[in-house]
Amino acid sequence: QVQLVESGGGLVQAGGSLRLSCAASGSILNINAMDWYRQAPGKQRELVAASTSAGSTNYADSAKGRFTISRHNAKNTVYLQMISLKPEDTAVYYCRSTVTTTNYKFLEVWGQGTLVTVSS
Repeated sequence: QVQLVESGGGLVQAGGSLRLSCAASGSILNINAMDWYRQAPGKQRELVAASTSAGSTNYADSAKGRFTISRHNAKNTVYLQMISLKPEDTAVYYCRSTVTTTNYKFLEVWGQGTLVTVSS
């Protein structure tokens, strides 16, 4: 099967930076979308940044100008570079990917999440 593993979360002070990583592994033929979502306490899950294999990106307004999503396609890895972090960025960050497997199945796969805590 296909798995996503996130890393890079932790505790950081307001104004600081973190870099999240998500690595996909398994029987992958193609990866289309690799996205980052987050869910803060008491709030719905929201899209933070999205990317396609062709290189297009999309950001939530709250992330634009502070967060950068990038991909290393050969490593099946997506990154989220976060700067100027704010307490309201505190959330569990999830990696999401859409994948075509080697046996031609289309899957939506989620990672288990990594916690980002921004203190004031």
